Amino acid sequence: MKDVSIIVLDFGSQYTQLIARRLREEKVYCEIVPYFTKIEEIKAKNPKGIILSGGPASVYDKDAFAVDKAVYELGVPVLGICYGMQRIAVDFGGSVVRSDHHEYGKAELHFHEEHGHTSPLFEGCHDGTVVWMSHSDRVERLPEGFHPIAYSDNSPYAAIADETRNIYAMQFHPEVHHSEEGHKMLRNFARNICGVEEKWDMGHFLKEQIAKIRQQVGEGKVLCALSGGVDSSVVAALLYEAIGDQLIPVFVDNGLLRKGEREQVEQVFKVHLKVPLITVDASEKFLVRLAGVTDPERKRKIIGHTFIEVFEEEAKKHDGIKFLAQGTLYPDVIESVSVKGPSETIKSHHNVGGLPDWMDFELIEPLRELFKDEVRKLGLELGLPESLVYRHPFPGPGLAIRVMGDVNIYDLDLLREADAILLEELKASGYYNKTWQAFAVLLNVRSVGVMGDNRTYDNTVCVRVVEAVDGMTATFAHLPHDLLERISRRIINEVDGINRVVYDISSKPPATIEWE
Repeated sequence: MKDVSIIVLDFGSQYTQLIARRLREEKVYCEIVPYFTKIEEIKAKNPKGIILSGGPASVYDKDAFAVDKAVYELGVPVLGICYGMQRIAVDFGGSVVRSDHHEYGKAELHFHEEHGHTSPLFEGCHDGTVVWMSHSDRVERLPEGFHPIAYSDNSPYAAIADETRNIYAMQFHPEVHHSEEGHKMLRNFARNICGVEEKWDMGHFLKEQIAKIRQQVGEGKVLCALSGGVDSSVVAALLYEAIGDQLIPVFVDNGLLRKGEREQVEQVFKVHLKVPLITVDASEKFLVRLAGVTDPERKRKIIGHTFIEVFEEEAKKHDGIKFLAQGTLYPDVIESVSVKGPSETIKSHHNVGGLPDWMDFELIEPLRELFKDEVRKLGLELGLPESLVYRHPFPGPGLAIRVMGDVNIYDLDLLREADAILLEELKASGYYNKTWQAFAVLLNVRSVGVMGDNRTYDNTVCVRVVEAVDGMTATFAHLPHDLLERISRRIINEVDGINRVVYDISSKPPATIEWE
């Protein structure tokens, strides 16, 4: 088992993943495990420090999440954040009470004269730095051996410490963006207090994974479904770097791709990376089965089942396949284990839509320790072009769920042209890299228009551009009016069959990012 510099025990905070991300940004390798993880498993990872995360519950709730107190006896420093601080206070004999009011938002943090200014936790931080509070309970009485090292207007114990036992705690969230110097505090905990010296980066990760993949695969072959998206592309490039021609990468052209997408994928893998990519043109099969289908869920199911069928036909052409590669990421792994108890649920989009029983393959998931931004860094390390690495998300069912109603070649071609113009203008203006996702939707709503002296009765395209961090929530992008005008003018002038362009200004929630 791989050594982990810092382990975060997760008590269910919405911010827990940010703790790991901030530490990794500081080149400190960190993993998140549920708070109930057995002490033997924690010891086996040989951590140099433990962080207790925040959480939504109260330490005095009937079924309050508790940490195995053996964690405090590991002989490594411990940092408690919010709920983690309250957990430490109670576990060591202090007391916690409900606050008079919920403290939520920004607060100024001041260091105590006696201990705060000299605390290794605050090295390089300035007095009065802004931090983010989010709590309803507060520590009323400190445990024996602890003393305050920082305070705010509403929190006399904003941060506490017992330097003898190397235990620190803070009422605020250093991991969130609003805590101006929170990343320094987390780095200080790892470097100054835990003594973490090794620096973890994508170069190290790449070498480790190549060795791990070679050991796991041996002489076997690995089947990899390549969609052209960031995750599957990085998986394929990494596997080819590790095992060469033992990789069988399959790219299925379902006829639902964007303009020039197949050619771009083949250029990157066949020409640039010299990967022997297998392209299966199944566009006719997909479009025949989608003919006349208007219900979004039926579209998705038909596409999923057809993909499995095509993938299965190709897989049977190759002997010696023992492994199936998937682009599972670290957030997927974390989400599959609830803090309320172990879960074996895997999101449907991560097991390739349910493979046939005969495909009894062992899984290879080389990205399961990485966040999305780290996957992009790994892609660059592997030599993938920035245009692919920083590509916007694209749905598995492709343009089928961006054509409202029946899916046919004529409508797909209309949409491809309009979508290509949108992306071209966004890239030229610099807004492509400033936004999360951008695409056009063919509404199949006709309206009257005028082209020169002629009356038209043509289709409508909706432009959708959103800003997001992870896609869970999103707001529409406030694009400049002159850019929107240019996009609209070009689509109407250059795409025969479209005479009206509208802009989607709804956010998620209540709307979704995609229309179907």
